[in-house]
Amino acid sequence: MLDNISRFRRLSRAVTTQSGALDTSFLGLGRPLGSARVLNAIGHGKTDVSDLREYLELDSGLMSRLLRGLEAEGLITVESDGNDARRRVAQLTPEGRDAFHQYESLSNSAAEKVLSRYKDQDSLLAAMDLIATVLGRDHIKIAPVDPEDPRVAYCVNQFYDEITSILGITFDPHASGNPEADYLRPPKGVFLLATSDGLPIGCCGLKGQGTHLGEVKRLWLSSAARGLGLGKRLMDEIEDHARKLGMTTLQLDTNGRLHAALGLYRNSGWIEIDRYNDNPYAEHFFEKQLT
Repeated sequence: MLDNISRFRRLSRAVTTQSGALDTSFLGLGRPLGSARVLNAIGHGKTDVSDLREYLELDSGLMSRLLRGLEAEGLITVESDGNDARRRVAQLTPEGRDAFHQYESLSNSAAEKVLSRYKDQDSLLAAMDLIATVLGRDHIKIAPVDPEDPRVAYCVNQFYDEITSILGITFDPHASGNPEADYLRPPKGVFLLATSDGLPIGCCGLKGQGTHLGEVKRLWLSSAARGLGLGKRLMDEIEDHARKLGMTTLQLDTNGRLHAALGLYRNSGWIEIDRYNDNPYAEHFFEKQLT
């Protein structure tokens, strides 16, 4: 049997081979992977050179060389922003747009080929999501979004499905005190969404009514995001937003079968209190005073 380090390195070799990282001509279009990634990122809207460098995790020297190479091919232009001379912006030329679409088509075909090798694609994709999220842990973003954002609907529906599976009954969100969107928007409340390279992997809402009291609702993490400390990050940010909204006390409820959630609250300064609502799914009730 391989040890843990050897198993990790086996995966790294497989990814390196499959991605074409060592090829001098990525996907047969005459450019190495680095140049192709820069072109792809620009095509997907990463046009600010500083943001582009940060997104691709490249040092400034390599970033400059890759940009110059793409400019020499006539695939991009790099110019100073008219409103800020310190800011440089990269744009695809018509030839660059054609090359971008070629890479998109070839990359999609390569992905379909890999996925076709395994019958249970859902399990395969779940494993891929897990690996990508773990490797990109330091780049997970948490940001306020509108509670009616389609990505929020996706996360909340995943939350409902998970609760239904755990409790063995059909979860009725209205019976649990499902908050209306207006109570999850500033200046009353907020809704936070966690994403990993664009994939929604977690959420948490803060319901308020313009008073000192707020309630935490719909904390959910994708299975790909658990064990990374993201639940604590979401709760910490919820508390920060609550303070900014003038709240001094937070409350929440949960079910006894949600062991990870119970552990998170108990280890984060939340104190168990008496029942404060008629949520039929809740068995534990918590409160936290903000300082």
